[in-house]
Amino acid sequence: MITTVTLNASIDKAYVLDGILNPGIVMRVKEVRNTAGGKGLNVTKIVNLCGQPVLATGFLGGFNGKYLEFLLEQDQIASQFTWVQGETRSCINILEDKFSSTEFLEPGFTVSAEEELAFLDNFRQLLDQTNIVTISGSLPKGVSPSIYGTLIAETKAAGKRVILDSSGASFKEGLLAKPTMVKPNQEELEALFDVTISSTENVITYGQKLVDQGIEYVLISLGGEGAVLLHAGKVYQGRPPKIDPVNTVGCGDSMVGAFAVALERNYSPVDCLKFAIAVGTANALSPFTGNFDPEILDNIHAQVTVEEVK
Repeated sequence: MITTVTLNASIDKAYVLDGILNPGIVMRVKEVRNTAGGKGLNVTKIVNLCGQPVLATGFLGGFNGKYLEFLLEQDQIASQFTWVQGETRSCINILEDKFSSTEFLEPGFTVSAEEELAFLDNFRQLLDQTNIVTISGSLPKGVSPSIYGTLIAETKAAGKRVILDSSGASFKEGLLAKPTMVKPNQEELEALFDVTISSTENVITYGQKLVDQGIEYVLISLGGEGAVLLHAGKVYQGRPPKIDPVNTVGCGDSMVGAFAVALERNYSPVDCLKFAIAVGTANALSPFTGNFDPEILDNIHAQVTVEEVK
């Protein structure tokens, strides 16, 4: 089973407009879509769609938390969250005509030290029944910046594999515990090393620095250009077919979910990369975040190319 960690979950609201966003006036929303959100829950939905057993964990609170749990149940996704005082946040994605996207992300509740300890106890109990743990997204207020490092260390001590997809201080702390895999995008790689990256060669150079820190798989997403994977002394570059994206929110999370599924199925590194790119691309063709059409996925997967570049 794959366990997904989402410490700063949300109710994601997609507001679909007929035209373009025009600040300062009243605007009518054509359609509203409510989904269980947060980067880790996007991963969860992808794993579930791929047909792999998955369990979601993290923090929830209040009426929004109950609603989020209900939305997962509708998708037949198992969950075991730690409940906290406060209200699970909402995040709004405004989709304009031609699907330009503007996001408003609430900060979320504050977690107490006692609630953090309760979550850690809950997490340890889940390790016996899982093979791969994915850890995604930002931290709620009050949570120790070192928590990702703690989760990674405990997962590895239990003999399980762990994927980290985060940014900022929590990402740096998590790297110290040497997760099995990380998935920064180019901007996150630039922020981590305080550099400007202008070429694929630069991407590989700084990806190698993560490998040198003891990371087994380094997957760097490059948007519509695909992704680069560094593993076992080799570098692979994968490219998707050209598409007209519908909604690019959650494509990186979709790659994480697909890569976790591929690892669970013991795919080769090349096939892991190909599958991850295909699922991320298929997600971009769905109006829903953390979603894909299986027929579209099969068609895209057949068109993804992977070459060894080093």
